[in-house]
Amino acid sequence: MAVDATLPYDDQNIFARILRGEIPARKVFEDDWALAFHDINPQSPTHILVIPKGAYVSWDDFSARASEPEISGFVRAVGHVAREAGLVAPGYRLLANTGLDSHQEVPHLHVHVFAGRPLGPLLAR
Repeated sequence: MAVDATLPYDDQNIFARILRGEIPARKVFEDDWALAFHDINPQSPTHILVIPKGAYVSWDDFSARASEPEISGFVRAVGHVAREAGLVAPGYRLLANTGLDSHQEVPHLHVHVFAGRPLGPLLAR
């Protein structure tokens, strides 16, 4: 189900349930600010999702309402995950969808980390 970034946070979304331990995930990183885990339907050889632990619908919501420690902690977590997975040298792509036009499917901010093969152009020209 696609969401509008202006919708209220739905605490029954799959990522909220993963954060509460109701749904298992193959975790690769966790700290006070973020959780990273393998996507259950990977779109590249490496496909990791990084989510903030706070209840934020989208990047817009997060950048407007999160505290400075939450923002820096989350951004640092994304970088940490990429470094620990050995993705810096070969390269990787970050993707955060926001709202209907971007095809955001889960109303909890998440960053996709794609890697493991040449990914080609992001958008059709």
